[in-house]
Amino acid sequence: MCIGELIRELRQARGLSQSRLAATVNERFGTALSREYVSNWECSKHKPGAFYLRALSAVLDAPLAALEEDEVKRRTFLTDAAGAVIAPVVASDLLASGFAARLRGGPSQDAWEGKLTTYGSEYMSLGAADIQRRVSAELVVVQQQLDTPHLWSVAARLMTLYAKTFPGSDGARAVSWYRMAAQAADESHDRDTRVWVRGRAAIALGYEGASLGVADVLADQAMAMGTKPSLGLLNAIMGKAHSAALRGDRETALRLDSAGRRVFDSAASEEQTSDYAVPWWRMNVFRSLLLARLGDERGAIKAQEQARSELPPSLPRFATHLEMHRGLMLARAGDKAGGAAYARAQLDKLPPEKHSLTLRMLMKEISHAHEGDRGVI
Repeated sequence: MCIGELIRELRQARGLSQSRLAATVNERFGTALSREYVSNWECSKHKPGAFYLRALSAVLDAPLAALEEDEVKRRTFLTDAAGAVIAPVVASDLLASGFAARLRGGPSQDAWEGKLTTYGSEYMSLGAADIQRRVSAELVVVQQQLDTPHLWSVAARLMTLYAKTFPGSDGARAVSWYRMAAQAADESHDRDTRVWVRGRAAIALGYEGASLGVADVLADQAMAMGTKPSLGLLNAIMGKAHSAALRGDRETALRLDSAGRRVFDSAASEEQTSDYAVPWWRMNVFRSLLLARLGDERGAIKAQEQARSELPPSLPRFATHLEMHRGLMLARAGDKAGGAAYARAQLDKLPPEKHSLTLRMLMKEISHAHEGDRGVI
């Protein structure tokens, strides 16, 4: 493979457009690289000089030697894990970070909570590849510190976020991480953590329409651990509601939707922009898709309007979710082609680096939806 093809593969694996790659290099190295020049590299019209080879190595997390060779075996440097790139140099850095953390004691508990807060906010706007790369490094560090129940809680919450960077269709990876996160949560001996981890996994899988059996199991476990209103319980209930809707069990889905709204009234979040929160707008994003799946057009439109009324403008990805729900409604009403075209147009408006794996799953569901078909993926 020529260097241009490798640059393209690595860029796409990171979820970067040519423009975003150029901008990232410029931000980090003070250069004036253009999208057109990146395109020329990828088309082999030009070859990056020594300076840009080093810049690309840093930005794309690829060994410099791989970029310096004319012919390389790209599969040595690419994995199939949702487009993640784990190069040998990166693996070395991760291992070094882990051992160094163990030797010096690692971050304090307060520092870990601060990191969780940061990642919870960043997840709402960053692409899956960025989050996966950052959180994988943190997991290597935290596993060297698992000496207290609290740090097991930290690890469980990080593992749950990491699992969400894999597509729901990749059940072997996503589900494995969710299950390990649940086991780690059990080691924390903290009921709130145990419920939240299971509930977050359930809503992720239920919303995506993937691994519905696992979503039900995790939701049932969370709901059995206590009836105290919490965000974990809310996620579990809404995840199970989506699972029921996708199976065509309308009665159960609506019953769980009502139960979820009651829990929300007691446990809603004030925080607006964190994956660890469920404010009013996000609850309505959950309900918008649920009601669209059930064919309740009036209810879905109302939920969409309520979500938009409080959705922070800094979160365009979730505005795209709401528009794609409209596409699903069109498809379910019989206009399959029109619904898919509308959803695709809305997805294309969002910069590629802002795309989430959940949005891709939703696009697949809409493309396969038709009247009477529940579109289980």
